[in-house]
Amino acid sequence: MKTKTAIILGATGLTGSLLLQQLLKDESFHKIILFSRSSVNNQHPKIKEYLIDLFQLEKYEEQFQADVVFCCVGTTQKKSPDNETYRKVDFGIPVAAAKLAKQNNIPKMIVISALGADKNSRFFYNKTKGEMEEEVLGQKLSEAYILRPSLIDGNREENRPFEFAWKQVMKAANFLMVGPLKKYRSIKAETIAKCMHILTKISYSKTIIESEEIKHIVVEH
Repeated sequence: MKTKTAIILGATGLTGSLLLQQLLKDESFHKIILFSRSSVNNQHPKIKEYLIDLFQLEKYEEQFQADVVFCCVGTTQKKSPDNETYRKVDFGIPVAAAKLAKQNNIPKMIVISALGADKNSRFFYNKTKGEMEEEVLGQKLSEAYILRPSLIDGNREENRPFEFAWKQVMKAANFLMVGPLKKYRSIKAETIAKCMHILTKISYSKTIIESEEIKHIVVEH
């Protein structure tokens, strides 16, 4: 069986770290290339780590070689209080990765976006995510999947007190969200990571996959 190489951007984050652990256990992947600002501190023989300035990702075209690219990067207003920095992270990095994937003939890319992404939104966060999606899909890769999770549930190393409090509210409210509101239920980071892993093994009928459908893919596979 031909083994594959994966690239992960954002492997030190909540979902990216869970995805990394899944790929390390998968015998169909022989190499996991990480582009990060900080180390994952894992000496696993499959891992090849590049500690770089992700805003200059285009300088690493030669090293950006794989069968699939995962983009799990994202920031918050607290970490990036000015819009320019926020856009450089949530728009600039995924788009740069998609362009490199196109240049290097990488056939598949899977990107975490957010529920509510809309290039025409008047809200900066949603608008940025929507514009990112359009640019990524505009590269016309053989396969590209945009995952739009709702509030991501999981244990982060960093302290986000407001997000923690909101998650507790959402957990309590999840059972009340039925019908068209189901998509707003919180989703576990592990579920998102599992869906991304599954999408390396199948071709899916949709390009944009929202929160409840992410859960459905995991249950079905």
